[in-house]
Amino acid sequence: MAAAAALVRFRLAASSSLSASRAQCSQTAARRAALAAVQQVRCYAKPAKKQKLKGKDKEVEDVPAKKAKGVSTDALIPASQRIVSSEEYKKTEGKMLTVLEWFRKEVAALETRATGRVTPALLAPVRVKVPGGADSRGVRLEEVATVGVKEGTTLLVTVFEEHTLKHVEQAIYEAKIPSITPQRLDSRTIKIPIPKPTVGTRNALYTTATRLAEDARVQMRKHHQALLKREEITKHSPDYGTYQGLLDKLLGDVDKILAHLKKTTG
Repeated sequence: MAAAAALVRFRLAASSSLSASRAQCSQTAARRAALAAVQQVRCYAKPAKKQKLKGKDKEVEDVPAKKAKGVSTDALIPASQRIVSSEEYKKTEGKMLTVLEWFRKEVAALETRATGRVTPALLAPVRVKVPGGADSRGVRLEEVATVGVKEGTTLLVTVFEEHTLKHVEQAIYEAKIPSITPQRLDSRTIKIPIPKPTVGTRNALYTTATRLAEDARVQMRKHHQALLKREEITKHSPDYGTYQGLLDKLLGDVDKILAHLKKTTG
């Protein structure tokens, strides 16, 4: 009986040892399989390329070039600023400003006459046509004569050469300046008395300024329309407001000049 019990214990111990050995072998096989899987997916760095630079071997990393995505500076500038800086816009603006300055000078001369001040500027519109002159429109009065003021009420015109006196006198008549009547004093001098402006005279001067203002507006609109046509801009275009703003501003300046004259002349 004792021998049988010992044999049973021996067999149980052997069976337990065999099971433990098998479990250990299974664990070892699992570890080897996992290690093999890691080794298969391992990545290795590419070997550096060698290039010959000036006779020497240097290692250069093969890094793929990336294209820089640049942003055009035009996309960062507001559309209104791009328009006002364009060549066509600047040319048209210059032409319209020239018309405005012409109107400003004409009104300044009218204002001088309306307030009763006697200055040589009263004869600024006079253009003298001298025989043989290069300009068919005539030359300015100060190019052929001097203009002075006597006693604050009379203009004295003295020509440089006697033979031009009749041409100067004719030019003053042709200028059709209200209340301006030339009178010869001698072979080289013309006297022009300047009467004090009356209410009727001031009204006539303001009427003249109104007509000049309308002429200025018409010229500005022509230049503006030509610009819109060249740039192919219509009233439904997104940039139409920028172009229209130029015209509105300058027309507003014309109105301000005319309003100032009305206030001055009463």
